[in-house]
Amino acid sequence: MRKIFLAAFLCICANGFAQLIQIGPQFSTNITSVNAKGFSSDHTNTGIGASAFARVNLTVFYAQGEFGYAQTNFSVFQDGIGETEFKLSGTDATLIAGFKILPLGKIGNVRLFVGYNWKNFSDIKPSNNLNSIAFEKNNHSILGGVGVDVWRLTFDLRYLAGLSDIDASDSEIKTGVTSLSLGFKFL
Repeated sequence: MRKIFLAAFLCICANGFAQLIQIGPQFSTNITSVNAKGFSSDHTNTGIGASAFARVNLTVFYAQGEFGYAQTNFSVFQDGIGETEFKLSGTDATLIAGFKILPLGKIGNVRLFVGYNWKNFSDIKPSNNLNSIAFEKNNHSILGGVGVDVWRLTFDLRYLAGLSDIDASDSEIKTGVTSLSLGFKFL
């Protein structure tokens, strides 16, 4: 009899834990725009990303951490040099705090969130050798967005406003990234 009660207790605890903590993969596509001072013009380009997330659910609030790999693409034009497209890629870490504005139980929910993002650009590739821009490898951003959970799928639309000047010279380049992601919750 004790074994039956213990097994039932463990099943109830495991189900409660699965509702409290969710983990899974997440894939994203992004559009990067830049605020570039000291350049004639700049252009927007797209990139991709993949990460793993862990979410801790409370009643209507939640916290989420993400760690992954992201690619950012944009181009700038300098007089006398021409246009240079940059592909920056590297590790990506995000911390999010959110609020479920429309909790629908096991069916899903609609969420609003804010957070912080840190990128470490380990691979920086210019499209030509004429441009000698030295980039800062670390980029700090704040973010905000909206998300929808349906069953085990999670969809997020977020905007990351770059706080860091990633151009190490006298010019200034700050990124603005609009990201659309799709995730799957294993738990």
